[in-house]
Amino acid sequence: MFSFFSKKREPIQLPFRTDIHCHIIPGVDDGSPDAATSADLIENMQRWGITRIIASPHVTQGTFENTPETLEPAFRELRDELDRRGNNIDISYSGEYRIDDFLKRRLDQGDIKLMPNGFIIIENSFLQEPWNIDRLIFDLQVRGMRPILAHPERYTYYFKKPNRYRKLHDAGLAFQINVLSLAGAYGKPEQKVAEQLIADGLVDYLGTDLHRARHVEAIDEYLRTKTAEKHFHALAGKLRNDIDFN
Repeated sequence: MFSFFSKKREPIQLPFRTDIHCHIIPGVDDGSPDAATSADLIENMQRWGITRIIASPHVTQGTFENTPETLEPAFRELRDELDRRGNNIDISYSGEYRIDDFLKRRLDQGDIKLMPNGFIIIENSFLQEPWNIDRLIFDLQVRGMRPILAHPERYTYYFKKPNRYRKLHDAGLAFQINVLSLAGAYGKPEQKVAEQLIADGLVDYLGTDLHRARHVEAIDEYLRTKTAEKHFHALAGKLRNDIDFN
């Protein structure tokens, strides 16, 4: 007999312990608005098995022109809130750097906060591929930086040019896809492209891209599905989240 009280599947944990893409530095972008909310989000991340966070606040011309001077006070506020709660999670921050003139100025001024070992997350425009992305990849490498492209599965202009993914990756641009994309939170096309990137061996990192409580709910639900188990099985032994940032 069907029961309306059938028990939900227990959630599984994420297949990585270091999240390199989330928006939990309070009040600096379109993510968490305050330190208390950030700490709540982090506590949910810990339930998924996250033990280390390298936050990635937006650094975008005209909207979130963040610099270390704007980010450090917000980070300290968050660290104080976590300390008040007795939460000693390993947390730091870098940025999610949109490819625009603001990034160029920051590079020219040496005003970039890198991830450990010289890694940097860059983000394309959602409207069109940056005309200078190939040159930027080369220039970053010449500067000793190691670029990672945030959520390539969300740039719809690549969907009909799948060979472009391979060319960028072969040029030394690592790929980080979003757990939310695998969960279908942005739509079926993005989910399918993320799955194809996994199948093609082009996924180097996962990130939550967590901004708000609604994202927590989406990931919680996803982690109760057989789809998540399938995705994580396909990624077994391939993710570098817990390897590259020591």
